[in-house]
Amino acid sequence: MYQEQWLFSAPADTGERRRRSDAAPLLAELLDEATVQGIADEAWLALVGEAEVLVPLPGEPVTDPISSWVEIVGPWNGAVVLTCDRTTAEELARCLLREHAPDVLDPEDVDDALGELANVIGGNVKAVLPGPSVLGLPAVGAAPAPGGPTDTCRIDVLWRGRPLTVSVQGPAGA
Repeated sequence: MYQEQWLFSAPADTGERRRRSDAAPLLAELLDEATVQGIADEAWLALVGEAEVLVPLPGEPVTDPISSWVEIVGPWNGAVVLTCDRTTAEELARCLLREHAPDVLDPEDVDDALGELANVIGGNVKAVLPGPSVLGLPAVGAAPAPGGPTDTCRIDVLWRGRPLTVSVQGPAGA
């Protein structure tokens, strides 16, 4: 009888999972700019090219912005957002497509390239956050509104002298 009760008893609650009533962790407690920069650097080397680097210097504000992002849902909820201008997005698409890049890029090619960069960076950010978490599908368009300053980690970089931003951000109004 004792063994039967033991086999069917629920596992002890270790307190590791977040309850609905618990406050979500703030991003500032989970990662910093150096971590985001390292993740972006690795993604750039793998996807854009070994000779391509991100210089951690802010540039001029982006005038014709396009963003791609992926959402992360888990103990921390938010999005990883990549923002640049359209000319930079086209150059990134050419780098990702390499010798398969046509003379004139379709807008879908540019969207796919930006989405892939956001997806890879987002997947690596997800890996350093507490889990379990789920990564959403990439989206492209106007960037989602960021959360507060303690729930946002942003790096401003230059790629080929052009400004680009990677932001890990909680949802607006959270």
